[in-house]
Amino acid sequence: MKQTIMVVEDDKMIRNLIRIYLEKNGYEVVEAADGEEAKTVFLKYYPCLIILDLMLPKLSGEAFCKWVKEQENGEVSIIMLSAKTSIEDKITGLRIGADDYMTKPFDPNELIAHIEAVLRRTGQYCQKIVSNGLCIKPRKGEVLLHNKPIQLTKFEFNLLYVFMQHPNIVLSREQLVNELYPHSENNVMDRTIDAHIKKLREKIEEEPAKPKRIQTVRGMGYKFVQAN
Repeated sequence: MKQTIMVVEDDKMIRNLIRIYLEKNGYEVVEAADGEEAKTVFLKYYPCLIILDLMLPKLSGEAFCKWVKEQENGEVSIIMLSAKTSIEDKITGLRIGADDYMTKPFDPNELIAHIEAVLRRTGQYCQKIVSNGLCIKPRKGEVLLHNKPIQLTKFEFNLLYVFMQHPNIVLSREQLVNELYPHSENNVMDRTIDAHIKKLREKIEEEPAKPKRIQTVRGMGYKFVQAN
């Protein structure tokens, strides 16, 4: 799965330039043009790394950086990319939580090298799958929905993980039974899977009776719909 990088920059030309180089190097890219929009985008996509301009409209880069660190407890990396070039500015950026600091103008290839270096150090924290505000962290056993923890049973967690690993693919009840009960010697009935899915929908769907994430495919099984 591709790692997602978020570009927070009010200059559209710079955002587009960074996007081109990131996508060329195999990353998924999401964008924000100001600090307030960045909060919304962050909570939807939970990126692995953020490229952050400091001089932003509505909410400064410094304030956004502090907010991110409060949300993710150090699980997202930040590279500050700023026209502020003084040593004091760099030290301040690093002290408030940045993992790296680059100044403008910059060489896009050098930025890619910095991104790769930061992710080598911190990439183990980015083992998560995200879809439209729903984030599962298998390494920590956590699920977040719009940044709020969701309490799942072991079977619900494993079921959601299987679904999110195979987005937009129909999974039969038999396949799901084999994933959830691989060593079971007794027959696990289809309605057991249906019961797990009903309870899971109650926790992650806005309208469980009209699910948008986990959809029933009549006569075939279920599929997890990956939102853009």
